[in-house]
Amino acid sequence: MSRVVSFGSVNVDHVGYLSQDRIAVLADAHGWFPDAGETVRVDAVPAAVRDDLTETFLGGKGANQAVAAAAAGADASLLGCVGEDEAEHAVVETLAERGVTVDGLERVDAPTGYAAIVVDETAENRIAIVAGANGRVTPAYARRHADRLRDADCLLLQNELPAAASLAALDELSAAGRRPTVVYDPAPADGAERVLAHDAVDVVTPNESEAAALAELLADFDGTVVRTLGARGVAVETVDDSFHVDSPTVDAVDTTGAGDVFAGYLAAALGDGAALRAAVERAAVAAALSTTAEGVQTAVPARTRVLDEIRD
Repeated sequence: MSRVVSFGSVNVDHVGYLSQDRIAVLADAHGWFPDAGETVRVDAVPAAVRDDLTETFLGGKGANQAVAAAAAGADASLLGCVGEDEAEHAVVETLAERGVTVDGLERVDAPTGYAAIVVDETAENRIAIVAGANGRVTPAYARRHADRLRDADCLLLQNELPAAASLAALDELSAAGRRPTVVYDPAPADGAERVLAHDAVDVVTPNESEAAALAELLADFDGTVVRTLGARGVAVETVDDSFHVDSPTVDAVDTTGAGDVFAGYLAAALGDGAALRAAVERAAVAAALSTTAEGVQTAVPARTRVLDEIRD
């Protein structure tokens, strides 16, 4: 069993399943409104948008990826911060029930992170995040948990925490004799450059919009670039090779978090010593299956279901 640590965000997701006409109205009214497949940071979500968000799920890229890694069979831990209000939505309790070790989570004097997610009729999503407690994760927090970071087989990072905290975590790894494989999800793309440039990052997993925004840095990146292309599969580029992995055809209803499911399954497989192509193939199947249900953590497929799909 691989040891996977996700050092990342915890959110409560507020989701609206809207028509493209309604989404166009919201986009016209709010200059910050994300494009399809994009994640953006905002200071607050106005009532005019919140009123359309009728469903509530637990989320945050860090939490989602930890849940996916646990479902994939890993010993998965989550490091990050929640607010004192987390009990209102049973955030920590539910993560533990989903197989994630949560004893490293800290409660801070700020609301738990908030995500506004809009899903259109084609299952495409648009995400705006309000940092809340995620913004209180500090370099000192990373240093307090350095032993757990170093002891992992695979470390998952995302860009929903302050860059200084993620960089401190990577610095701890660089100072160690042994370190885990580091998989970095550069979402949201804004501000991801500093972490992506760190020499401890081994694998980066941008979607299409993130890859476009970070094209110059990705061209110079000397690790493995794993571009997730939605229904078109996954494009992988290493220093010595490149290949494409197809995604199975499914009836998607909600693509939110498919990239997180991909990352969690990828980390579990790489941590177990799987070859890169095999790890990507397994992760691509898991991500595709996750789009057939609403939400993210509630839609993560079990390992047995993923393996059955691969065998078929």
